[in-house]
Amino acid sequence: MSMSTSSPEAVKKLLENMQTDLRSLSMECKKKFPPVKEAAESGIVKIKTIAARNTDILAALKENSSEVVQPFLMGCGTKEPKITQLCLAAIQRLMSHEVVSEAAAGNIINMLWQLMENGLEELKLLQTVLVLLTTNTVVHDEVLSKAIVLCFRLHFTKDNITNNTAAATVRQVVTVVFERMVAEDERFKGIVEQPPPVQGNTNRRSVSTLRPSAKDAYMLFQDLCQLVNADAPYWLVGMTEMTRTFGLELLESVLNDFPGVFLQHQEFSFLLKERVCPLVIKLFSPNIKFRQGSSSAASPAPVEKPYFPICMRLLRVVSVLIKHFYSLLVTECEIFLSLLVKFLDGEKPQWLRAVAVESVHRLCVQPHLLRSFCQSYDMKQHSTKVFRDIVNALGSFIQSLFIVPNAGNIYCTYTPLPHSSPAFVVGGSGTGGVSGTLTTQAAFEYRGTWIPLMTVSVQGSAKATYLEMLDKVEPPSIPEGYAMSVAFSALLDLVRGITTMIERELAAEEEAAAEFREAHPDQEWKPQPGAHLVWEEMVNACWCGLLAALSLLLDASTDETATENILKAELTMASLCGRLGLVTPRDAFITAICKASLPPHYALTVLSSNAATLSSKAYSIQGQNVQIISPSSESHQQVVAVGQPLTAQPQGTVVLTAKNIQCMRTLLNLAHCHGAVLGTSWQLVLATLQHLVWILGLKPGVGGALKPGRAVEGPSTVSVFYNLCIELVFIFLSSRYLDDVSLHHLINALCSLSLEAMEMAYGNNKEPSLFAVAKLLETGLVNMDRIEILWRPLTGHLLEVCQHPNSRMREWGAEALTALIKAGLAYKHDPPLAQNQRLQLLLLNPLKELSNVLHADIRQKQLECVLQILQSQGDSLGPGWPLVLGVIGAIRNDQGESLIRTAFQCLQLVVTDFLPTMPCTCLQIVVDVAGSFGLQNQELNISLTSIGLLWNISDYFFQRGEAITQELEREEEALQKQAQEKGETLNRPFHPAPPFDCLWLCLYAKLGELCVDPRPAVRKSAGQTLFSTIAAHGTLLQQPTWHIVVWKVLFQLLDCVRTSSTTADKEKIESGGGNILIHHSRDTAEKQWAETWVLTLAGVARIFNTRRYLLQQLGDFFEAWEVLLNHIQSAALSKNNEVSLAALKSFQEILQIVTPVKDSDKAGDALAAMGVPPVLIDPLSASGPGRPLVRSDSLLERLTRYNGAELQAPPPGEESALEDSALWWSAWNTWYRMGTDSTRPPTGPTEKLSFIPSQPFLTALIQIFPALYQHIKANFSMEDLKKLGVILHGAVSVPISSDASPFILPSYTEAVLTNLQEAVLTALDVLQKAICVGTENLQVMYPAIFEQLLLFVEFSCKPPQYGRMETKHVANAKYNQIQLFAPAEWVALNYVPFAERSLEVVVDLYHKTACHKAVINEKVLQNIIKTLRMPLSLKYACPSESTWKLAVSSLLKVLSIGLPVARQHASSGKFDTMWPELANAFEDFLFTKSTPPDNLSIQEFQKNEAIDVEVVQLISTEILPFANFIPKDFVGQIMAMLNKGSIHSQSPSFTEAEIDVRMREEFSKVCFETLLQFSFSNKVSTPQEGYISRMALSVLLKRSQDVLRRYVEDERLSGRCPLPRQQVTEIIFVLKAISTLMDSLKKTQPENVDGNTWAQVIALYPTLVECITCSSSEVSSALKEALGPFKDFMQPPVSKVQNGES
Repeated sequence: MSMSTSSPEAVKKLLENMQTDLRSLSMECKKKFPPVKEAAESGIVKIKTIAARNTDILAALKENSSEVVQPFLMGCGTKEPKITQLCLAAIQRLMSHEVVSEAAAGNIINMLWQLMENGLEELKLLQTVLVLLTTNTVVHDEVLSKAIVLCFRLHFTKDNITNNTAAATVRQVVTVVFERMVAEDERFKGIVEQPPPVQGNTNRRSVSTLRPSAKDAYMLFQDLCQLVNADAPYWLVGMTEMTRTFGLELLESVLNDFPGVFLQHQEFSFLLKERVCPLVIKLFSPNIKFRQGSSSAASPAPVEKPYFPICMRLLRVVSVLIKHFYSLLVTECEIFLSLLVKFLDGEKPQWLRAVAVESVHRLCVQPHLLRSFCQSYDMKQHSTKVFRDIVNALGSFIQSLFIVPNAGNIYCTYTPLPHSSPAFVVGGSGTGGVSGTLTTQAAFEYRGTWIPLMTVSVQGSAKATYLEMLDKVEPPSIPEGYAMSVAFSALLDLVRGITTMIERELAAEEEAAAEFREAHPDQEWKPQPGAHLVWEEMVNACWCGLLAALSLLLDASTDETATENILKAELTMASLCGRLGLVTPRDAFITAICKASLPPHYALTVLSSNAATLSSKAYSIQGQNVQIISPSSESHQQVVAVGQPLTAQPQGTVVLTAKNIQCMRTLLNLAHCHGAVLGTSWQLVLATLQHLVWILGLKPGVGGALKPGRAVEGPSTVSVFYNLCIELVFIFLSSRYLDDVSLHHLINALCSLSLEAMEMAYGNNKEPSLFAVAKLLETGLVNMDRIEILWRPLTGHLLEVCQHPNSRMREWGAEALTALIKAGLAYKHDPPLAQNQRLQLLLLNPLKELSNVLHADIRQKQLECVLQILQSQGDSLGPGWPLVLGVIGAIRNDQGESLIRTAFQCLQLVVTDFLPTMPCTCLQIVVDVAGSFGLQNQELNISLTSIGLLWNISDYFFQRGEAITQELEREEEALQKQAQEKGETLNRPFHPAPPFDCLWLCLYAKLGELCVDPRPAVRKSAGQTLFSTIAAHGTLLQQPTWHIVVWKVLFQLLDCVRTSSTTADKEKIESGGGNILIHHSRDTAEKQWAETWVLTLAGVARIFNTRRYLLQQLGDFFEAWEVLLNHIQSAALSKNNEVSLAALKSFQEILQIVTPVKDSDKAGDALAAMGVPPVLIDPLSASGPGRPLVRSDSLLERLTRYNGAELQAPPPGEESALEDSALWWSAWNTWYRMGTDSTRPPTGPTEKLSFIPSQPFLTALIQIFPALYQHIKANFSMEDLKKLGVILHGAVSVPISSDASPFILPSYTEAVLTNLQEAVLTALDVLQKAICVGTENLQVMYPAIFEQLLLFVEFSCKPPQYGRMETKHVANAKYNQIQLFAPAEWVALNYVPFAERSLEVVVDLYHKTACHKAVINEKVLQNIIKTLRMPLSLKYACPSESTWKLAVSSLLKVLSIGLPVARQHASSGKFDTMWPELANAFEDFLFTKSTPPDNLSIQEFQKNEAIDVEVVQLISTEILPFANFIPKDFVGQIMAMLNKGSIHSQSPSFTEAEIDVRMREEFSKVCFETLLQFSFSNKVSTPQEGYISRMALSVLLKRSQDVLRRYVEDERLSGRCPLPRQQVTEIIFVLKAISTLMDSLKKTQPENVDGNTWAQVIALYPTLVECITCSSSEVSSALKEALGPFKDFMQPPVSKVQNGES
């Protein structure tokens, strides 16, 4: 009871009102109805009494309500409208104050019933009943039922208003009955009741268990069922009529409003099962059996035709039943749902299908209900797959709308006119021929069927149109597109509902899992399996139908929003399937989106194969096939882009519409937001995107992002492109949020896409699709933080791409790979790379792998990458250095210059900037790499520069020696340990040497390799560097390491060079490159190798020279020395002048080693004590091609640090002398071998002659001897001297080549010695001096030296032969000019000066040694004379005039010294053989067979004659006076000679030629005088001598007589003509001879003159007188002189007796 009705004011008012009502009533009834009047008045009294007596007035009123109400009931009974109205109002007032008792209520109802039956105040009645029932609960049972029946009765009156009001009242009353029950339940809540007895069959018995209100409700509901079923009611007694439609509406409202009642009370549940469901099923039957078009007018059972109002209400009831009581009515619902599905059939009437679709829509917005269906039916065995069927039915329904436009259907088949084609533009409406204001209606269009789309309900609510048409009796006509629109909404709501529900539950589960893991980190989370099974079943049940329907709708949609919704549904489903791990449905949905993104009928294998598996499944829904329809492609869509399809074979263009782009957007969205669930279907997504990107012509740019590759037109298109590019980027950016597995899926998909692109790009040079490669790059870049997990597949694939024959493809592969490597190294990893070596090596490894790719462009990229890495991360590469260096060094000669140049830039950068930052263990690799650049043959400059780098590297080693040593030794220890643990030996090059030394050895070995490079310039540079480095930094090496340097580096190098040089090609090299001229001295490989050999040998020799002390402490120095000498020898004997000469220079160099002076006050004292020469580094070689050498600490410190320990002072003198002498003798032997081999003349025929040693070579060779001799003179034997002689002789005899002769031969004006000849003489001079100061036993060598020199003297007249070789001799200096241009190949030297100088030496030497025993014993003088005899006898025929002159003067000098010695030793007989030799020499000279040249001037002749005179004078002073010491024969020979000289010109056989010869008058005179002097001398020792003189005189006189006579005769005969000049001269000579004779006779003792002689002299006189007649004045004067002395005979004769003769 509300406060408003029970407050004192209200009560007071009530009492007043009641009294007023009663008064009014009594007034009205005063006349007509007195009983009523009385009752009213007594009523007033009654009320007053109650009010006066009771405190609780209302309770008292209620108690007496029967009496209080009585007057009003009586008033109603009057049936007077006015009174009735007044009474009803009063009764209502009482009711509203709840002061009506049960009894009173019964009375009131009875009274109302009467009014009803009388048809009075119907609306007031209804109002009264309503008030009575709603204000209190006093009415029960029969009274209640009577009240309800009363309302029902009023519903069926003739009056429309009454009917409608009654209907409303009935509804309200029914609601009140149930509300009372709910309230009653609420009151008794918590009170434990007796369990109800087991229910029987009848409803009657069951009622006993219910409480009052519940019982009423039960009875009411039961009767409603009875009534709808057209049965009599049990409780609502008095019902006269009832409609089924109204009954169904009431049932529906009760079921809908009070589901709790039925669910909580078994009795009610029983009613539902037993009464309601059977009833519904029964009422449905006409609809089930009906087929549209099957009934005709003549049908016998027209009743069976479906009736719209009932059918529609039944569906509403069914909806409620399913919604609220599904759990109670599982089986029944299965039937209902199956029916519902059947109503969607195409054969059903359109209105039925429409309401069925609306009902289905109602289910579709209840995902939990759908889930229950799935659990109860689909997941049970042997049960209808209800949920699946519903979805399939919807799909099938949608398809049927497109496919079967039936006769009874009102859809039109419609082809739009061109101008009305739906203008659908991304980002704006209206283009083309359509005005901007027109917006096309949304619709679906498929194969000519056009279905408009209308807005039917708000998303997620199923607001029905036809299910609400409760007032319609006839089926309504349904507008076109309505059913489609509802079905479409249902479909979308279904998807939205299911996915949202499942995703919410999934999220909750994930949250729980996370919490669990937090609480129990050690345990594994196990989800409830049930939930997952349901979700999976739901998806499995519905996806096929959904996909079929959605694909079809997507294809048919012409509306952007509709398309968007469909795509969203497909996307959501795909994502959900992905999350649940349902691969097939996921891929199917994705495939659908992909296909829709591409142009129609676009051939894309990935998609078609996937679609094939789907389309093979046709879904049967109650005999109807649901086909997955292929796209129709007839939709009129705006074209956004035209492009090329991505195929191997060229095809035409394809068109992308706005819808394709919209689908592509969805695809991008899918990839962006749901990447984690895509798994293997990344492949589909990416393949499609790739094709789209290709068609749109997007090309990858930096970092893999795509940019439009061609110009795009129109502002809308530009924004489309721009947005797509951005969205594409976002997909891959969001890959950073994927878990590892998903990321792998993405990478795998990209890789397989890329493989396809590669396949396609084989064999043609078409532009390839770079989408996959670009995206691999993008994905890698955004996932740097976990790059390790995807690095291998990523880079592995990109490496394959790099090997692709298509250049564009390769280029991008390399671009991607290098970009990733650079990014990976630059990324701030945690832990940083410096502490994560494994990762760093992993990142760098692909860079190394790139070296296996043979394409130049890839190598270029690789190197650019290395350069950038060095520039950005060079300092932090650490353990990555070997890889990086490996890449730089991976050069091949087929790579071409530019690549090698780039690689070399990297190396230069490393050497200049990074040596200090890399681990020392990598230094060896740097050396190797630098070496490999030296060895490449593409670019000479790089080879040369790399040698320079090696120098810089060596410099670095030198400066950082200590640090490097320490680090390397630490490393070595670690390695040693490892090796020991494994039981292996440590394996590294040059092992026993310490690690730092090994580094040097590697450097030397590398330079050594370069020293034998095929290119001369490289060899030269490498050689210089190698020797400079060893010279500059060799001090750092430990002593034992030197052993390796000598044997493994230097000698090995020499061997290689020697081999290469001796086998080098002698072909002339044509000038290289057209513009480079090659000097003739380098125009064959052989000559170029010669240069190398020279350099190498010189370098090694220099090292031997400067490091001698160090090397001598190695045990095998002698062997090394021998090897070196052997090399020098083979070089010297090589058939190349340059090499041979250089070999000698090296030989000289190593022989100049001088033991340092050990002066204690010298600066180098300490060094000297260790045996180190004070200057260790040759100043020339100290700073090599690199920078000047920087000394970080003093040399002394370094030496003591490195080898102080092993170095001892050199051993005491004798030992080292011994050692030295062995070395020197070894050197002598080498020298001897070189000399012998190089000067041995050729034996074969001259044509085969290949090589003749050059003059400089021979000179150098000979010049070495003096220095060498100083060291070996102690043991130099005669044998050795002979060896030397052979060599000297051989050397001098070697001819020179005609083209070299102008440089070596002195010009004809000067007669000088060549260097070689000088050297030969110097050598002999050295020897001779040594002998001179040497011991006695040395002096036996003098004769040998004389012999050697005399041999040389002979050359003046008889140049030496060189084998059988033809040579032109340069004879007289005067002919030199002509000779030089003679065509001979070889020219013998002008030996004259040499011979002459030798002669001078001989004279000189003889001067010193004439008295030496050996000289006397070995007949040196005789030999000298014998040798001189040759030039003397040749005289004018000598090649040079000076020769015989010198010979004469020398002879004179020698004799002046030698003759006294000879006389002194006359008795020993040692000189016996000399005299005849001397006589012959005089004879040959004075009476030479050669004639003087014609051009000899008088002065010259006189000079020559003077020389002859000198000889005669020598005879007269040195020989004849000592005749008694001289053999007789000799004296005889001399006399004969003088005789001959004196009468020389009176040869009896005068020929013209002889007359030509000038008379040597002076000579004859001297001879004559000498002859006479000795003829008439009293010293004649033997008569024989006198006889010789006498005989000679008589011959002379006789010849004179003849000449004179003939002259006189000729004169007379000739008459006037003068006689020939010769004859005149002759006569003059004879005359002079006579006068000379006369003089001599005068001076001589008379007793010495033979009488016979006198007779002959006197006999001349008459003949002389006869001559006086001659005409010549010259003759006359001579005659005068001749006749003059005769006066001495003019004396008286003496008697003959006086003479002692008869």
